[in-house]
Amino acid sequence: MEHTFTLGEIVARLGGELLGDAHTRIEQVAALETAQARNISFFATTRLKKHLDTTLAGAVILHQKNREATQKPRIISSNPSAYFARVTALLNPVEAAIPGIHPSAVVEEDAVIADSASIGPFVHIGRGAHIGERVFVGAGCDIGDKVEIGDDTRLYPRVVVYFRCLLGKRVIVHSGAVIGADGFGLAHEEGRWLKIPQIGRVVIGDDVEIGANTTIDRGALEDTVIEEGVKLDNLIQVAHNVRIGAHSAMAGCVGIAGSARIGRNCTVGGAGMILGHLEIADNVSVSSGTLITKSISKPGAYTSAMPFSPHEQWLRNAAHLRHLDSMADRIRQLEQKITELERKKS
Repeated sequence: MEHTFTLGEIVARLGGELLGDAHTRIEQVAALETAQARNISFFATTRLKKHLDTTLAGAVILHQKNREATQKPRIISSNPSAYFARVTALLNPVEAAIPGIHPSAVVEEDAVIADSASIGPFVHIGRGAHIGERVFVGAGCDIGDKVEIGDDTRLYPRVVVYFRCLLGKRVIVHSGAVIGADGFGLAHEEGRWLKIPQIGRVVIGDDVEIGANTTIDRGALEDTVIEEGVKLDNLIQVAHNVRIGAHSAMAGCVGIAGSARIGRNCTVGGAGMILGHLEIADNVSVSSGTLITKSISKPGAYTSAMPFSPHEQWLRNAAHLRHLDSMADRIRQLEQKITELERKKS
C-alpha cells in the first residue's frame, strides 16, 4: 500500500517549521543527488551544498542555520537527520503481520501464544514459552523452552533464541542471530578443557535491535543483559555476563569479551574490541578497529588503531615499536648526560 503525505500533513504529525507550499505532496524519501519531484531529502553538511543547488527534490529538510540555503519547500528541524528518519518511517511503515500459527509450525505443550501473534512456517516454539501480542516470528525460527517475548517484537527468519531467555517489547532481531548460546566457559584440568555449564540467561530490554548473524551468549552464573534501546549491527559477538547500557550502539564485527560492562549512550565503531572484565563509563565513543585493554572511567572518544601505510613502511615502523622500551631507556640516559653537562657548564 502506498503512503503519501503533503508537507503540511508531515509537519502536523512530526513537528518542525514549514517554509513553502504546504500542499507539496511527498511519496518517498531520496538522496539529494537522485531525488525527484515527489521525494523529500535532507541537507545537513556543507559538503553537499552542490547537490542541494541542483537537486530535483520536491522538498528538503534543513537545520535552522541553513534555512535560507534553498528556496524549495522545506522543513526546518534542529536535527535534520533524525527528522529524515521519522519521515522515512512514516512513508515506509512495517506492514502488520497476519495473526495466526502456520500449519507447519510446532508448538510444544504449555506454550502461550497471543491470538494477535504471527507464527511463520517451520517455526518451533518450546515448552512453556510465552509469545506476546502482535509478535512476528519468521520462518524457521527456533524459540526455546520458557522463553518470553514481549509485545510487538519482530524476529526475522531463522533466528534462534535458547531456553529461558527474555526479550522485551518492540525488539527487532534479524536473520541468523543466536541469542542465549553457551558462553565460552572452560576450566583447564590435566591438559584438557573442562566445560563449565552456563546457567545464566540473556535478558534484552525494550526497543533493542539486533543485527543479522549477531550472537549474544548466555551468562555463566549471572545474566547477560542488553538494556533498553541498544542497537547492535550485524556480526557482533557479545560474550557471557556482558552488560550493555541503555541506548548504546555498536557497528558490525565488534567483539566484547566476557563480563565487560559497557555504560549508557556509548558507541563502538566497526571491528572495535573490548577485553573481558573491563568497565566502560557512560558516553564513551570507541573508534573503529580500536582495541580497549583497560577500563575507561571518563566519557570521551578513544582510539588505538595504528594508521595504515605501505607494507614496507609498516614493517619498519613495527620493528621500531618492538624496541620502544630500550629506546626510552637510551633517551633517559641521554637526558641525564645532558643535565650533567649543563651543570658542569654552569
